[in-house]
Amino acid sequence: MIWKVIAAGKPALDFAKLGIEEYGRRLAGCSKFEIHFVKTGARLAEKMDELAKGSFRILLDERGRQFSSRAFATEIQTLQNRGVSRCALLVGPSDGWDASARAEADLLWSLGPQTLQHELALLVALEQLYRAESILAGSPYHRD
Repeated sequence: MIWKVIAAGKPALDFAKLGIEEYGRRLAGCSKFEIHFVKTGARLAEKMDELAKGSFRILLDERGRQFSSRAFATEIQTLQNRGVSRCALLVGPSDGWDASARAEADLLWSLGPQTLQHELALLVALEQLYRAESILAGSPYHRD
């Protein structure tokens, strides 16, 4: 799978930056991976849409589906079996996505019922992407 992660704004929290870099390196070691930080502002949605063009679009959103780690890996495997080879994970601004962005998504993914600061949500999502790729590869990273 080719992963393109597109996030609103650059991380400002030091621990989040380190974690994002760490899981970015790990993902790059097991799949094609790139990350883009888009400056927030008036054209944010348009810029993010352009970067996601041609990809299966997963929006991180509180209204989305929740998955266990293994179920998320199965979802990715299902996408691959359907011929999807490029996924864009979009992490929106701190005030969330508007209704039109949610309607255009191929999948809305929620990390859980709690509210997370968006940089922390990005870090958790990257760890879960890595975990899913590890499960699919048969790596011992995930333990049931």
